[in-house]
Amino acid sequence: MQILSAFIIGLVFGIGLIVGGMTDPGKVQGFLDLGGSWDPSLAFVMVGAIAVGTVAFRFAGKRERSVLGAPMRLPTARDIDRRLVLGSLAFGAGWGLAGYCPGPALASLTLGAKPAIFVIAMVAGMALFEVLERLPRAGRAATRS
Repeated sequence: MQILSAFIIGLVFGIGLIVGGMTDPGKVQGFLDLGGSWDPSLAFVMVGAIAVGTVAFRFAGKRERSVLGAPMRLPTARDIDRRLVLGSLAFGAGWGLAGYCPGPALASLTLGAKPAIFVIAMVAGMALFEVLERLPRAGRAATRS
């Protein structure tokens, strides 16, 4: 049941990305072009997503188990550290250059769009992160210098 519900939720999310225009890199880059011909339409998509997320997290925060019975494991970290800032910068740079973020890139693949290079780079970046995370702490400190 959990796999089916995850599939349905993912499908609804993907359709929402397509309908909201998040899969159109030109529209995304127009939204990010604050100095040029700025397209504010994606701001409405983001505000809608924030509203839904706020309600969902308030509802989830009061529960010990999900609707399907799994234990609730909400994030607890609230620190703004170097990893968060660097990851955010990398995410924003990739989004601005390619016009895609992970969800819309995957949804675009189903439309026959060509974000394949972005998806390959995204998967390679995730794999690199996993490799670096598995290095001993001393080794990670040496690679950051």
